[in-house]
Amino acid sequence: MGFPKIGFRICENRQCPLYSYNDTFFISGIAIRMESNGEQSFINTTVIHSPPDKEHCKILNGDLTRIIIEYERADQIPDCLISCSGCTGSIRLEHHRSTELDPAPEAGERKISSILHLLSKFSFFRNIDQGALESVIQHFKLQEYSAKEIILRKGDPGGNFYIVVNGRVDILNDAGIAITSLERGEVFGEMSLICEENVGATVQAGSDSTIIHLDHDHFTAILKKYPALQLYFTRLLAKRLSAANRIRSDDYASAMIGKLEEIPPDALFQTLNANHKTGILTITQLPRGTARFSLRQGALIKAIYGGRKGKSAFFAVLREKQGRFKFTPGIPAEDFDVPEIGYFMKLLMEGLQRLDEHSSAKGQKG
Repeated sequence: MGFPKIGFRICENRQCPLYSYNDTFFISGIAIRMESNGEQSFINTTVIHSPPDKEHCKILNGDLTRIIIEYERADQIPDCLISCSGCTGSIRLEHHRSTELDPAPEAGERKISSILHLLSKFSFFRNIDQGALESVIQHFKLQEYSAKEIILRKGDPGGNFYIVVNGRVDILNDAGIAITSLERGEVFGEMSLICEENVGATVQAGSDSTIIHLDHDHFTAILKKYPALQLYFTRLLAKRLSAANRIRSDDYASAMIGKLEEIPPDALFQTLNANHKTGILTITQLPRGTARFSLRQGALIKAIYGGRKGKSAFFAVLREKQGRFKFTPGIPAEDFDVPEIGYFMKLLMEGLQRLDEHSSAKGQKG
């Protein structure tokens, strides 16, 4: 008689070199500690199934075996969270008795096949030869997420490419607030795979959602085989960068507090100029003290920094890389008629040129 399988799903990933968030391990069997004449022995029939196409980790297998020993049978383990012992990274896994974790791959594959007609209409799949569509889709896996369930966490290694089949997913900022949403046919997770970087933002199911995902190796192979997808992702990146820049521009031009490490002085001044802002920009925690700049409809009319005024103060602050800024809307009535220090774009170009010359001179001295 076979033992029932139970599943442990990765719910937290801290730079694990082998596994990804949401990978699932299935275990079955018994591992009973016995003692006879002062000596210990085990009845151990534990079987651990790692995620498909992933290596076996002896450290994690030992951790999972120990918890079976504690409860004697895999199917007696209650809802719990466990952490692996760790190597160069670490993970936490969760087990819920009420959740059916048996992968039933045949059923999953049949379900994807049943929505083939729907997937073929998605913009991603329109870049693939229709004759090869079914063979490509068979590499995807389908998963259901409940509303508010985390799909990806910022900072985790990128492992999969995702497409929303049904429902809605939300992209969250660091405060946990949704800044944009993705719906049927839209994709996410591709940038961490293409750029080989960690996940850039947390993604949460905004409603009960159906998602299909593709692992890194198959994603890379498909991208190489179908050049049209490269153009698709280039356009997608341009679209997202444009949207992100609009959001950042709106944020910086209205809320107006932040750090120079997040937006350098030249980009900060360009944002204020492009949005025709009128007010006072104060930058603190600078090496030469506090800097203050007055702008009228985006034009620079006053500048003070480190004992300098006008152009000299503006050029000097462009060199700074660290500091905190705050923009306060409005200027005194007497400043309405103050002449501009200079045409802004000309000022900026001259300032950047001086910055390049300063960097070159510094490099030569080094």
